Amino acid sequence: MKIAVVALGKIGLPLAVQFASKGHEVVGVDVNAAVVDLVNASTPPFPGEAGLAEGLADVVASGALRATTDYAAAVPGADAVVIVVPLFVDKEARPDFAWMDAATESVGKHLTRGTLVSYETTLPVGTTRERWVPRLEQESGLVEGTDFDVVFSPERVLSGRIFADLRKYPKLIGGLRESGARRAQEFYEAVLDFDERSDLARPNGVWDLGSAEAAEFAKLAETTYRDVNIGLANQFARYAERAGIDVYRVIEASNSQPYSHIHRPGIAVGGHCIPVYPRLYLWNDPEATIVRAAREANAGMPAHAASMLEGAYGDLSGVRVAVLGAAYRGGVKETAFSGVFPLVEALQARGAVPLVHDPLYSDDELRALGFEPYALGEPVGAAVVQTDHAEYRDLTPERLPGVKAFIDGRRVSSADVWPGVVYRVIGVAVR
Repeated sequence: MKIAVVALGKIGLPLAVQFASKGHEVVGVDVNAAVVDLVNASTPPFPGEAGLAEGLADVVASGALRATTDYAAAVPGADAVVIVVPLFVDKEARPDFAWMDAATESVGKHLTRGTLVSYETTLPVGTTRERWVPRLEQESGLVEGTDFDVVFSPERVLSGRIFADLRKYPKLIGGLRESGARRAQEFYEAVLDFDERSDLARPNGVWDLGSAEAAEFAKLAETTYRDVNIGLANQFARYAERAGIDVYRVIEASNSQPYSHIHRPGIAVGGHCIPVYPRLYLWNDPEATIVRAAREANAGMPAHAASMLEGAYGDLSGVRVAVLGAAYRGGVKETAFSGVFPLVEALQARGAVPLVHDPLYSDDELRALGFEPYALGEPVGAAVVQTDHAEYRDLTPERLPGVKAFIDGRRVSSADVWPGVVYRVIGVAVR
């Protein structure tokens, strides 16, 4: 097959490599010429994706994958076009469709008969049918279902392990009509491999959910579930602190029964997915009070951590506080909706002087994010773990000279490592 992949970001480029590794001709389109040049030079434009460097080198060298900024060089005559353009959102996660609108219109201008168009970007329910199809038809002069087919098939992978996740999880599809769904099933079966999963009710593979709306809803539902579950865990944690209880022991005990799956509490919920997709669900269902309450509970955790530090240290006015971790998740160089931003604001509101450290970011990169960088070994009055980087598991007071209070927002350490330091963990009562 000839396949076009639109947007060569952290999801799109691994997808393009995966498709090309199965023997298909793949052309990746990206508006960023620097990204295109790097891809054509077999150089990943971003670090940290397992297997990407090797896979990219193989498929570029074989001629199976090339990149371009020109839609006209990729879309005409394609058997399938897979669109993974980012959906940007504001601080309240209200969607800004501008980039996706532009990509859809560019695809439409060059769309030819017989092409399958698959959207993989997470969307509010109804967007594929109500927003994208009319634009494709208007720009192309073609008719969906007669001249071309459109489906929605959400990406369900996590940065850093995309190739493993592509094999592990069923590929969900939903078409506007049965003919498109059949084509999508054949397409994804030809470009993906699936691990055997005895824990699933039906074989791992491509699962047709019956409509684009159902596939859109499935992605929102699975991510919103996680946000609601974490929100519940965070509320349990805050109660446990007041009640003299270790919430981690409670969660471990509860989850020993097969119908309980309580997640872990923590200082923040960040990333492109969990803080965002519940808001996209609320875009469709504004009366979903449980979803809204969980989002509010999770959004309040950085301020709660700052209050914990104030209680452990005392007056924070003028105190240098090391914020350990800018990234939203350990081992991933990404700050989208990271808890570092509200945590720094909450510390500043209490008069503290927050300094940010992250092993994945240079001082200049931290300054570009609006932070004053901190280097381990510099004097500091207190510290807060914001990111569960592996490097923080081995921290000792000697790496934070002068530290008097340590708030472990990710439970990466333990009290016995911090003699003479006030050590606090979210969800564990002070004894």
